[in-house]
Amino acid sequence: MNVRYRHGLFNRLLAEQALSRSAGAPLIGGNAVDLLIDAQAHYDAWLAAIAGARHHVFLENYIIRDDAVGRRFLDTLVERARSGVFVAVIADWGGCLGQSRHAFWNDLRAAGGHVRIYNPPRLGSAFGWVSRDHRKVLTVDGDTGFLSGVCISEKWLGDATRGVPPWRDTGVRLRGPAVAEIEQAFADSWREAGEPLPEGLPPAAAASAGEVSLRVIATQPSTAGMYRLDQMVAAMARETLWLTDAYFVGVAPYVQALSAAARDGVDVRLLVPGSSDIPMVAGMSRSGYRPLLKAGIRVFEWNGSMLHAKTAVADGRWARVGSSNLNIASWLSNREIDVAIEDAGFAAQLAEQYEADLENATEILLRPRSRRHGNERLRSRSPRPPRPKRAGGSSGRAAAGALRLANTVGAAITQHRVLGDTESGPLLAGAAVALVLTMVAIVWPAVIAWPLALVGAWFTVNLAVSWWNLRRRRRRTIDP
Repeated sequence: MNVRYRHGLFNRLLAEQALSRSAGAPLIGGNAVDLLIDAQAHYDAWLAAIAGARHHVFLENYIIRDDAVGRRFLDTLVERARSGVFVAVIADWGGCLGQSRHAFWNDLRAAGGHVRIYNPPRLGSAFGWVSRDHRKVLTVDGDTGFLSGVCISEKWLGDATRGVPPWRDTGVRLRGPAVAEIEQAFADSWREAGEPLPEGLPPAAAASAGEVSLRVIATQPSTAGMYRLDQMVAAMARETLWLTDAYFVGVAPYVQALSAAARDGVDVRLLVPGSSDIPMVAGMSRSGYRPLLKAGIRVFEWNGSMLHAKTAVADGRWARVGSSNLNIASWLSNREIDVAIEDAGFAAQLAEQYEADLENATEILLRPRSRRHGNERLRSRSPRPPRPKRAGGSSGRAAAGALRLANTVGAAITQHRVLGDTESGPLLAGAAVALVLTMVAIVWPAVIAWPLALVGAWFTVNLAVSWWNLRRRRRRTIDP
């Protein structure tokens, strides 16, 4: 065995150990993986799998909406439950708030199915409601599993009658031993919301179904397994790291890791929504573009209705797909589930899809012409437009409007857009909100006082209940 081979083998083993420890998830071989793009492909595959279930169905999703799509899933689940299949569903209380009510599940419960709502507000846990079950998981009979960013709602399909295209989202279908890991993660969520699953569920791991090795990273509040893995991949990437995220709000350590990779010559790219269903998050995301661009990271905004995918692909070998966004809520607060796939074939598929997505995206530039130093392929060759002269009054506003129009037209033609002033907008919005609250407090003090009183009452009751529960547990320990 030559020295170079032994050195390469040692590096691979060291990388596998580092990834396993950072994610808290072992590498599982013998799997088959299919890439699913957008909601219609997901719904067709999910419904077909449920309709073919013979033993059990586990469904865990952040949003299950009472609409045409949600009712189609409900009807399919009811039919399976009536046929004797064990059907278990977990829906998140916060995600389903205003989307579906308790009565939506009556038919499934009447058919023998089981439904649990994750983490509704309860006394004794003042901040407990912050943690959400953000997973999107389906497993059938222990041999087929799905995970993605897709919720069960017709919103993901767009609206052809109004010219609204479908949301852009990504997921996978899995077969093989990794499905058992997904079902164990579901069993943990089920136990968190009530009694454990019946004896014998979930079943033993399925037999080998392919040659793909992967990790199932099922995170819980305060575990940060996905955060550690994202940091590790940013540190280990050598050539490329292409990220897609729906609600990117980069924290300083992760932004520094991405910046360090870009400065070392790694081709780091970030694709985010151009228009978001949560405008406030989009504003926070844009306010963090500048340090990324200065480090040489390429930032793109999707031109479709909504980009909801959460993916990463690195060095043509490693890929991640799942429910975790690149923000604190996903990393530290929510229950999430992702799959990290170590397979060149799948990584090539995801990279090809990424390049196709960039054809429908606009690149954000720090300035029209950048100095070319370091990795030149990260710099735009767009010509610098003439700098407008300062002008006052209506002529200045007209010039500014003309410049915005020119930038918009230029972005449409070149698929590039110069980064504007992203920091002052959130500051101005914050100042406006503070001013409104101040004026309301002066003119109508009761409008401010009553909500504060209700918040105070909520914390008072919860702290009292927590004290009482702790006291009861101590008494049971002293006098068994």
